[in-house]
Amino acid sequence: MEHFKSISDFNRFNGFEPPENPLLSLVECSKIDTCNLIRDEFTADFYMIMFKKMKAGVILYGRTKYDHDNGSMSFIKPRQVMQMKDVELEENGFIIFMHEDYLYNHVLHLDIKKYGYFDYEANEALHLSVREEQIVWDLFYKMQAEYINNEDEYSRDIMLTHIDSILKYSQRFYKRQFINRTQLSGKTVSRFNSTLSSYLEDGQLRDKGLPSVKAMADALNTSPRYLSDLLRQETGKTALELIHIFLISEAKNILQGSEKTVSETAYLLGFENPPYFSRLFKKETGFSPVEYRKQFLN
Repeated sequence: MEHFKSISDFNRFNGFEPPENPLLSLVECSKIDTCNLIRDEFTADFYMIMFKKMKAGVILYGRTKYDHDNGSMSFIKPRQVMQMKDVELEENGFIIFMHEDYLYNHVLHLDIKKYGYFDYEANEALHLSVREEQIVWDLFYKMQAEYINNEDEYSRDIMLTHIDSILKYSQRFYKRQFINRTQLSGKTVSRFNSTLSSYLEDGQLRDKGLPSVKAMADALNTSPRYLSDLLRQETGKTALELIHIFLISEAKNILQGSEKTVSETAYLLGFENPPYFSRLFKKETGFSPVEYRKQFLN
């Protein structure tokens, strides 16, 4: 698998023009024959922010096939596996390449990690409305104007301000997408809880231990980060918090309806460490398992 440490090497390999800044490159797809990247899988030490309207082709990252609806944005983090094949665009698009080093000693160096969509899978791309597309293009063209000017002491801050705006708007647009998806496909939390119930009923707690966020995400055909963000939008709680709530609810039923010890209850629910179970139970209920059982019996 090819790995690129520099944007310059990446651009040269793909036939793009050399970057104006070795740590930042802007590619507008109408200015070249195609925005198709190398066909073999590759990784790189830089971020990629892409906007495309595809009519054909395949994009892979996170080992997942890209859902190429019109007007989609994708966000690739450093060292994430990436591949593009035979991509044809319906309209113009762009790619922003930004090396990790470009962010050093800037607030965005830490803030960029807040944007969970860099951990989403390819089929969870951001699908923009016409108005949202215009906002993103306006910001890109502002970056482009700054990019081709002679660089001075203000250039980096101006460019990073525009990139930060794109990321913030994308966060807002994803919130809108979560709401629209909920209206179209029903409550994710209902499917999530149903999957947890099946996990319990099928004996997977006994065979596989505690359900992980990744296991739930795989069962629901999504990525862990996207699932947590979607659930937080619906419930105010992350996937892990909802797993804990579900398990403690099951623990209450066992403690109320059987004579199993706290340790037996913990093992039955997939906890290998009973003290951890007891701490989690108290955190969620305000009582230890023993205190809870006594309260119920009284």
